[in-house]
Formats: sequence, structure tokens, C-alpha cells
Amino acid sequence: MNRRQLLQGVALVAAGVEPRQPRIAAVVTEYRENSHADVIVGKFLEGCKTLDVDYRPRVRIASLFMDQVPANDTGRVIAERHGVPVFPSIEKALTLGGEKLAVDGVLLIGEHGRYPYNELGQHLYPRRRFFEEAAAVMRRSGRAVPVFNDKHLSHAWEDAKWMLDTARELKIPFMAGSSLPVTWRKPELSLERGTELTEALAVGYGGTEAYGFHALETLQCMAERRKGGETGVRSVQCLSGETVWQAGDQGRWSWSLLRAALARSEKPAVAGATDVRIREATKEPDAFLFEYRNGFRASVLMLYGLTDEFLFAGKVAGRAEPVSMLFWLQDGKPFGHFARLCQALETMFLTGKPAYPVERTLLTTGILDAAMRSRFEKGRKIETPQLDVRYQAE
Repeated sequence: MNRRQLLQGVALVAAGVEPRQPRIAAVVTEYRENSHADVIVGKFLEGCKTLDVDYRPRVRIASLFMDQVPANDTGRVIAERHGVPVFPSIEKALTLGGEKLAVDGVLLIGEHGRYPYNELGQHLYPRRRFFEEAAAVMRRSGRAVPVFNDKHLSHAWEDAKWMLDTARELKIPFMAGSSLPVTWRKPELSLERGTELTEALAVGYGGTEAYGFHALETLQCMAERRKGGETGVRSVQCLSGETVWQAGDQGRWSWSLLRAALARSEKPAVAGATDVRIREATKEPDAFLFEYRNGFRASVLMLYGLTDEFLFAGKVAGRAEPVSMLFWLQDGKPFGHFARLCQALETMFLTGKPAYPVERTLLTTGILDAAMRSRFEKGRKIETPQLDVRYQAE
């Protein structure tokens, strides 16, 4: 929304006329109960009131494209209920059945659905294809609108880089990522930009790729605020099983940071877990170890079986105790953390300015791709000159 449109909206409100809500095209892999399409698009359709969130959408879903329609599909019924047309192609969803771009923003939700895995264990969601088809409509129409890509940009670094390069070429306001950076933090803490962070660790759980991305974003939204800004990552290694604990014992990741992170758990058995208990309770752990180009060290420990929370701890120069917090997610409906994500996306759709840098997701996408390759290759350390991703946190 530019200044002229904003002033027009103010004038309409003063005259008692509701301004036109920006129209958003939703492009999803599948729409079923509790899918990402459901918990994101559904909030743009119906709003969400829970805890301290009262999200009332100021944009409207104008079209829907579903790449797959499973037996338990709910998308068609919900679309009909809200008067949203369902189109057979991404192009028609963005043109509203016409020839040129006819919407003011695009939601790309390539998560869930029946898609294959490659030999590295990466889920081959069609995220690049979704973006590529949307970008083609904008290129042909000579106009760009804001785009959000749910979760990591792609399973492959090359695709992710192409997506960002294309967005820059076409001047598409672009956001990506998950709800973790915008969810509740306990305690509420945001590091000042320029904080002298010397080491960091995040804890996650679940599937190595799907939930490993969440854990990486948990870490990166804090690490990017360190002194000097983001410089990119020099190398990535993924360890599995007993080698995870051996690396901790060798000081390659910090047991003290792990204890500080777990102490923020809301589950007493986790918060008070001994080192022995941590080892015994964790089933098939994975550790992502990566070194940034400026020498900063960070690690992500995937501790499935011990916890089902996302936690963070970091060492700050001059402080005796680590900073630490729980990134809290609402367990069950209405999944209010997605409402907080929708608030951030709506800001971009209304202003044309991303709420946070897409470079964060480019970097975490690249780290995850390298980690999955390292895991497949039995823990080989991978040099990552391509991850020369530099940016400043907002």
C-alpha cells in the first residue's frame, strides 16, 4: 500500500465507506484440518482470538489453488463457506481467472501432502515451482506484489538462491519462514542488535528436516543480532547417535548451554534432567554444528524423546550466566502462534515491506540442506562457501 492508497483509505473511512481490503491469493499443497493451509489461510478467513492475541484480518483471501486434494480435504467446503473461488492453476488464482495479475499479495504454503523424499531424507515439496509460477504471472503483468513462502525456501540451496534472486530482480517484497521467530518467548527477551554473543545453542525435536528447520530459525533469529550482524556460515556438520554426546564431551558444543536451555522447559522432568538422564531419554539424537564466517560457533541439538519444546541459550560477553528462553507454541487449536505469524504477514501485505529479512530463511535453508547432506554422508563436515549470506537484523 503506497502513500496515495493510504490517504485514499483514510478519506474513505472518514466518509463512512470501508476501503477495499487487499486481495490475497492462497496457493497450497493441500488443505485439511490442522494442515499449514488450515492454520494460516483459515486465520485470514476467520480471524483468531486466543490468549493475548485478537487477530482480525485486514486483508481477504480472494482465491485458492490446491495442488492436491486428499480424501480428508476441507479446503473446498471452507472456500465455499467464505465465497472464495477455487482455481485449477496457480496462474488463474493470481489473475482471478483473467489474463493479468489481479491480487495484492500471495501466500505460498508448500507444506503437507503426498510428495516424495530424496535419498538425503529431504521432503520434495514444490516450493520453487509455486514461486516460479507466481513470479511468471508478475513478470508478464509488469507488476509485483508481496509474497510469503511458508517454512524453508526449498530442500535445495540452489532453488532457494534462485527464488531470492528472482524476487530481487522483479522487486517482489518477499518473506519466508516459520512461526518460531514470532511466537511467545518465556521469558520475553529480544537481544539488542549488536549484542556480543560468543556462542549459542538451540534445542529442537521431531523430524530432522521438518523440525530441524524450526530449531534453526529459533537459533538464527537470536544469532543474527550479534555484534557485526550476520556474516554467513563457513561449515556445517551433522552428527547422529552416540557421536552427538562425544562431541559435547569434547567441547564441540556446550553442555552448560544445553543445561541453561533445558532449565527453561515447562516440564519439570526436562528442566531438572541430569546429563545422564538427557543421554538416556533421547532417542536417536542429531546435532547440527556450524561455524560462522566470523568465527562464531552455534549448534542445534535435536533431542527427540527428551522434550517436545524449542529452547535457546547463548553466552554473552561480560555476563556470568547464559541468556536463555523457551519459544512457546500453543499445543492444540487454535494454534495461536500462527495468528502471530499472520499478523506479521499482514503487515507486509499492507505496507509492502517485509516484517523481517528473508535472508534469515535463505541462510537457515542453506544450513539445513548442508546438514541433511552431512547426515547422509555419516557426519562428514561440509564446507559452505555458498553460504556467504550477509544482512543486518531489523
